[in-house]
Amino acid sequence: MIVNLSLLSVFIPTFFMVSLTPGLCMTLSMVLGMTLGVRRALWMMIGELVGVGLVAVAAGAGVATLMLRQPLAFAAFKWLGGAYLVYLGVMMWRSRGRMAIPSEPAAVRDVSRWQLISQGFVTAVANPKGWAFFIALLPPFLDTDLPLAPQLAVLVGMILTLELCSLLLYATGGRTASHLLAKSGNVRLLNRLAGTLMVGVGVWLALG
Repeated sequence: MIVNLSLLSVFIPTFFMVSLTPGLCMTLSMVLGMTLGVRRALWMMIGELVGVGLVAVAAGAGVATLMLRQPLAFAAFKWLGGAYLVYLGVMMWRSRGRMAIPSEPAAVRDVSRWQLISQGFVTAVANPKGWAFFIALLPPFLDTDLPLAPQLAVLVGMILTLELCSLLLYATGGRTASHLLAKSGNVRLLNRLAGTLMVGVGVWLALG
């Protein structure tokens, strides 16, 4: 069997929770859903999913070797990743930084499909949160007694499915909640909720 079924029962809810956690890509999906609509935002999602897939494969393949040879280095990187997520959470709670939900989203011009795809891809690949999550969470689900490539193919396929569901939820939510998000007080509350969740995830990554 390529992947242990008992591990999948933990893998699916774990990574779905990770995908739903507010972050750079989800905020981008929400803002584009609010300004361009869900159908146009799908082009950004294509690029984002390609980027997430590349990050997941690179992180999974690299850390599988790192765990076996340099466990202390892996632990140090996990602590650094957790600390960075805590920092982002604090910034979001204060409604600051690039990941904070803007109180008044700027009008988005009529961009091409390629521009949207590129934007999604670059955002996913350059997103430290994605690297931190995958490096900390993916290796425990890899069985060193089984071939690595088939396992990564199955797990990454599931990750991309869960990621797409989350992107669609955020884009749809942004579209339907545009009037709510236009009110600065409500945006501040959402930023504080998202920041609190991000801090919690950062602590979990560091101590897990």
